[in-house]
Amino acid sequence: MPDQQQTVTPLPEPQDYRHRGRLEGRVAIVTGSESGIGQATAVEFAREGADVAVTYFKDEAGAQQTRADIEALGRRAIVVHLDQRDEASVKALFDQTVRDLGTPDILVNDAGIDATGKQVADMTAQEWDDRIRTNLYGPFYACQQFIRLRRVAGGRGKIINVTSVHEDIPRAGASGYDSSKGALRNLTRTLALELAPDLINVNNLAPGMVLTPMNQEAMDDPKVYAEQVQSIPFKRAAQPWEMARLAVYLASADADYATGQTFTLDGGLTMNQGQGA
Repeated sequence: MPDQQQTVTPLPEPQDYRHRGRLEGRVAIVTGSESGIGQATAVEFAREGADVAVTYFKDEAGAQQTRADIEALGRRAIVVHLDQRDEASVKALFDQTVRDLGTPDILVNDAGIDATGKQVADMTAQEWDDRIRTNLYGPFYACQQFIRLRRVAGGRGKIINVTSVHEDIPRAGASGYDSSKGALRNLTRTLALELAPDLINVNNLAPGMVLTPMNQEAMDDPKVYAEQVQSIPFKRAAQPWEMARLAVYLASADADYATGQTFTLDGGLTMNQGQGA
């Protein structure tokens, strides 16, 4: 396997970034925060003053690292195993968060699974079901729990659903993933209308190509990386912290007037679709 440093040159975080305590005293739940975008978001939230419930499905060690990073910043964190296909598991996450950290103010639905690479005719019903239940039912269950708690608390709050540029752009071999992300976009829009009276903001964060485990092949193989970034005008993939900084904005009071929107962060990828046709 090629050395990853030879494959991808990480974009360093700007050293002059000013953390302003925008989430001071808040409690956040970030699903899928054992790695990638979720991990980076959980840590950025802590830097801005939030306590964070960290979740994982398989990678407990990654989740414990997220927790350690949060605690090193002086914030509280808990680690909870989550199978978001299971409504009871989602409820248990919220119950533990309330018990150990307090009522959540922010929910980030980041956990998800990628496409199978199989075309519809070749997929099993289980493969389809896993993607719909993980990428759509999971956020649905989490939103339900969050909304009920926020209403008891008097309203207000932030929901950020991590979708994808593939909420709009289909790919052959990705029917389950693309369908789930497109459906999550419309769930977000519907919730924005339903929750406006409660002053709960609901938005999508739609990444393009990001250097996370979902793109491990590109991280490991320079040829794959070079091929995949050709469709991105900036000719590079994003770093997880770039997504996390946008999540901080959406979770903060700075975004109090934003709801029902998709915030796409993709280096211009979606604008490049269809060029040269």
